[in-house]
Amino acid sequence: MQTELADFIKDTSEGRQADAILRKCVHCGFCTATCPTYQLLGNELDGPRGRIYLIKQVLEGDAPGKRTQLHLDRCLTCRSCETTCPSGVQYAQLLEIGRDVIEQRVSRGILEKIVRKLLCLYIPNIALLRMTIPFGQLMRNFLPKSLRTRVPPREPNMVWPQTRHSKKAVIHQGCVQRVVKPAINQGAVKLLDSQNVTAIRCNDGCCGALALHLGNRNLAMQHARRNIDVWLPEIENGAEQIISTASGCGVMIKEYPELFINNPEYLKKAETISSRTIDISEVEIVDESAFKLDVAPARVAFHSPCTLQHGQKLPGKVEAMLKKLGVEALPVENAHLCCGSAGTYSILQPKIANQLLENKLKSLENSEPELILTANIGCLLHLQSKSRVPVKHWVELFNSK
Repeated sequence: MQTELADFIKDTSEGRQADAILRKCVHCGFCTATCPTYQLLGNELDGPRGRIYLIKQVLEGDAPGKRTQLHLDRCLTCRSCETTCPSGVQYAQLLEIGRDVIEQRVSRGILEKIVRKLLCLYIPNIALLRMTIPFGQLMRNFLPKSLRTRVPPREPNMVWPQTRHSKKAVIHQGCVQRVVKPAINQGAVKLLDSQNVTAIRCNDGCCGALALHLGNRNLAMQHARRNIDVWLPEIENGAEQIISTASGCGVMIKEYPELFINNPEYLKKAETISSRTIDISEVEIVDESAFKLDVAPARVAFHSPCTLQHGQKLPGKVEAMLKKLGVEALPVENAHLCCGSAGTYSILQPKIANQLLENKLKSLENSEPELILTANIGCLLHLQSKSRVPVKHWVELFNSK
């Protein structure tokens, strides 16, 4: 694709990145076949190719408007298009550049601004979550059904096991996950313990993905800097890896260097963190005898999050781990498609998100599983809100050992 970027961006690092990405696109349209929003809405501008054209126009100097903003807002950032693209177009990176420019140039309504600001301030705030979620859980039965399904059921607090293996790894506890689903991190600690690895917990926090996808790049960088400053000393003290149990956080952390491309000091630090970060499904199994379940669930369907299969490029990784555990995942139709969670997408684009959720649950429940497993807290909560079948993170299976 030929480009001629406008003066305001062409000589910046973002402009050079965008130019290189745009030039890779050959307009083939393969991406539209796997784009969830294009499949639902049938609008070229609600598919990757159309959004690429919109971003190109803006970066070449056209004034963006509400229409451009709407079509970019509707993107789930699921990256299914990247998996399909024969030219290797880094669509998600281009999308964030485009969103950042448009966020600065197209004003939002006052209510929309307030909602997005509150989401950026509330969801990553662990103290606020710990104060408000228990209240919501207490009042759950008295809430309207539309709100009740969004409140996760109460779970016991995590008991962090004390292990003293020589090999150490840091577990990223995250923000929402550590409050509403502590059993995930507990299962991860037990998995690591079974492989003679001590799990270290730090005073880390939100990975920054939520703020980045809402167009608040500066806030995303603040979250990233905090985590980097917390994790680097642990690496210097012998921790070999940073392990993410939420695939959405994992892909963000692995891409921290992209946030600091204009900050040489933190770029080097971010590269160190990125190179040490793995998804929990990438943990090396050195003791096969300890990697077994006493009783494996009989019929299990696995939902592979977009951030795992498309973002981190780890398709089939969890399914292989489940097989090692003695769990055979049932086939799932259209397993490459998004469930509609996508961070705050289910809040900001509820109509599309709910349709995607219905489609995903139909595919998952079609084989009549007794349990649905996934690998990302956002997907888990979204699926759980309407599923007739219990939904868990796959590492929670270790809690029953």
